[in-house]
Amino acid sequence: MKAFGSLPEGYGEIYSVDLKKNKKLSLLVNGIAIVICVVMAVVMNFYVPFSTLFDMKDGFVPYIIRFVSLMLLSVLYIVLHEIVHGIAMKICGTKKVKYGFTGVYAYAGSDDYYDKKGYIFIALAPVVLWGIVLAVVNFLVPASWFWVIYIIQISNVGGAAGDYFVTVRFSRLPKDILVKDYGVGMVVYSKEK
Repeated sequence: MKAFGSLPEGYGEIYSVDLKKNKKLSLLVNGIAIVICVVMAVVMNFYVPFSTLFDMKDGFVPYIIRFVSLMLLSVLYIVLHEIVHGIAMKICGTKKVKYGFTGVYAYAGSDDYYDKKGYIFIALAPVVLWGIVLAVVNFLVPASWFWVIYIIQISNVGGAAGDYFVTVRFSRLPKDILVKDYGVGMVVYSKEK
């Protein structure tokens, strides 16, 4: 896993993705995210009914605390997700990570080029790390808090649809690819034949 500060000689562009400009691809990725979220919610509802989120047996104040916590944790999760992408970039050798928000997507990007293994590691690091952390927390919280944490987990797994897309797409590309991720899009380069 390695980051390059500049594109090595002999490489040319073979593929690019820009979710801001490619509306069709953006709709596909968001559609996949919605399907994942719905499936996760419906399946879990059979084990822990969604209605437990609205249970007021402990009173009105704990009920409000759960909803305020859900909103705050949702925002915190988005920030932490992108920070994990940034940490993964640093592990691969990036000197400077750029963070941003487009109004639709939060992102971490850089001016570096990543090898195939490194880029897939960067793409999947947040969903794997937070998937494990949130599963453990979900196991430990009382039933009235289950859906607060599980909704964050749904966001984690479903919200990583773009990361799954690039992982699957880039896995099929040549072994020598280098990926430049500028936040809302990426360009893939390969050795010119």
